[in-house]
Amino acid sequence: MSRKETLTFPPTSIPPLTPYLPPLNKPKKPWVTLTYATSLDASLSLAPGVRTTLSGPHSKAMTHYLRTQHAAILVGVGTAMADDPALNSRLEGIISLDQQPRPIILDPRGRWAFTAENKVFQLAARGEGKAPFILVSREEEEEEEEEEASITTQQEQEKILQSVGGKYIPVEICSETRRFRWRDVLKALAEEELDSVMVEGGGEVINSLLVEPENQLVDSVIVTIAPTWLGQGGVVVSPTRKENAPQLKLREVSWQPHGEDVVLCGKISRT
Repeated sequence: MSRKETLTFPPTSIPPLTPYLPPLNKPKKPWVTLTYATSLDASLSLAPGVRTTLSGPHSKAMTHYLRTQHAAILVGVGTAMADDPALNSRLEGIISLDQQPRPIILDPRGRWAFTAENKVFQLAARGEGKAPFILVSREEEEEEEEEEASITTQQEQEKILQSVGGKYIPVEICSETRRFRWRDVLKALAEEELDSVMVEGGGEVINSLLVEPENQLVDSVIVTIAPTWLGQGGVVVSPTRKENAPQLKLREVSWQPHGEDVVLCGKISRT
């Protein structure tokens, strides 16, 4: 890895984070850490599809440390399309590919028109990150009638995936929402022997994981709060409130300063 791109995270900042990280003993299901950066008005970005930098250098280094502590890092297709994320860790001292998380992309409708030029594939080709696993709708996999151009594109993309060690993973979708159920997503990860996952975004993915009962699958929450307001019209973290559902609260909360940012750590209160 290029030295100029590495990030340094001080060892003294690690102990306060440890209670919120995957345990050494393998859990029954993949450990889920929900982590993201937000403004003071709970916005992730200025608008859908607009890349917005919120984390300062200290909390950014923390995020890259967290990535090394998880078997996988997960984002939705919207984030993959808007940000072209690298989905690896640039933490100083990484010498083995085993220390990198496996990128997971949720793409139920096959929207991601990636090429070999996308960062995640370039890094995988150079051995600086792992190739992504892309979760797609099982229904899409089973469709018999498709346009020839579409078939050609899919074949080309599958070659790109396979050339660096990635693959498509078909998963059932909910007939009502046309989205993945989180239990099915975690089951698919477990079948790939991925025992922990860091969910980073975007807004739709985060909000879907915070509704009842899906939020009971979340083991820890680590939120970076930047000292800025983005204003109305942004992508906001605000899960749908279900009638008669209990308030969603955190327990075992800690607040940790990282440069000018504050990092909130906690665990979902179990009902």
